[in-house]
Amino acid sequence: MQVPKPIRTMARRLLGPRVIEGLRRPFRKIHPEANSYCVYLAGKRGLEIGGPSGILGEEGPLPLYRALGSLDNCLYSSRTIWTGSVQEGGTFVFHPRKPSGKQIICEASDLKPIPDASYECVLASHCLEHVANPLRALGEWRRVLKANGLLLLILPHKDGTFDWRRPTTSIAHMVSDYENDVGEDDLTHLPEILELHDLDRDKAAGSKEQFHLRCLDNVSSRAIHHHVFVTQTAVALVDRASFQILRVDPYRPYHIIILARRCEGVPENSTSLSRRAEFHRRSPFSSDRLR
Repeated sequence: MQVPKPIRTMARRLLGPRVIEGLRRPFRKIHPEANSYCVYLAGKRGLEIGGPSGILGEEGPLPLYRALGSLDNCLYSSRTIWTGSVQEGGTFVFHPRKPSGKQIICEASDLKPIPDASYECVLASHCLEHVANPLRALGEWRRVLKANGLLLLILPHKDGTFDWRRPTTSIAHMVSDYENDVGEDDLTHLPEILELHDLDRDKAAGSKEQFHLRCLDNVSSRAIHHHVFVTQTAVALVDRASFQILRVDPYRPYHIIILARRCEGVPENSTSLSRRAEFHRRSPFSSDRLR
């Protein structure tokens, strides 16, 4: 049973976050490899694109914020439909027992305010699908990483989302977007989205008419999923962006979790790209299983 938000808010105020965390912990479903991810990220200085993310918080299945030494954040605007209004500066609260990080306002695919090799890890949860040019974004995320820096990427698997009727986006298409310098005003996929987006699985989008208007204003809302992923294409995209893949974990209800390392030169990802890759067997999503 889901406790109504006003009751949860009042309980948190009365009891405090530590007590609430203790009460909730026995009922949370934690990713079985959460500790392994924490070991990779322990003490690191990170940048999150599009956070904060409930998945990575204390109540989420992959509570990695606790492991980090510090975390800054990048948003495309000072006001988004996901976060409300935010202010630049030391205002990014990502964990109740960690110092606030720096809030940066810039595009995910153009991190101009951030110098090269500034961070030890980059985190992006359910963000890259909203970016029109994912390879350009991954190139920027790679640029701001130190040598051997880590990328934690979480993407929605189409099988578990409102994208389930849409065709999986090919790597060739995303390479073409990069070569043609596609920008965030791109609406190439709009006809497909309007036809195949399952509004029954996306109640927050409102009516068909409301959804259409929001899509037309995507340069402001950034709600469109430009590209649709299964685990194979997510892995291939990360490989194309010159990251060495360390872990791949498809996870219910709709997550593709990839941990990778910045690679100098051509990465060796043949095992992860193979039809024999372990995730094909372990994945809970039918589109990942070999036929």
